[in-house]
Amino acid sequence: MAISEFEIKRCEKVMDAFLEARRPPAHIRSELDLCYRIDNQSIIIFEVRPVWNNPDEKVEINIAKATYVKKTKLWQVFWHKSDLKWHRYPPQPEVNNLEAFTELVIKDENCCFFG
Repeated sequence: MAISEFEIKRCEKVMDAFLEARRPPAHIRSELDLCYRIDNQSIIIFEVRPVWNNPDEKVEINIAKATYVKKTKLWQVFWHKSDLKWHRYPPQPEVNNLEAFTELVIKDENCCFFG
């Protein structure tokens, strides 16, 4: 079940503030950029880079995901492992709000999100 339009607007506000603080400078965004997308009840943070052997083609590299569970009213936190699958983030698999999720990604104490 997708999150409501009201919740989407709130998520966009939080994620836009996160991107404002974390995006690379404008002059290098064609080489590396940080973005997010809302997919049903999940928010996915990903990098956009040129393909190494074809700079005209872009590739998206998943970094982190938060999925809202209405039943528990918590966000489940995932990281994208080298096996290209989402795994629960072991130090803190759930957070109370989206702000706490972005703080986890910024701190990245276990080097799971940005290596």
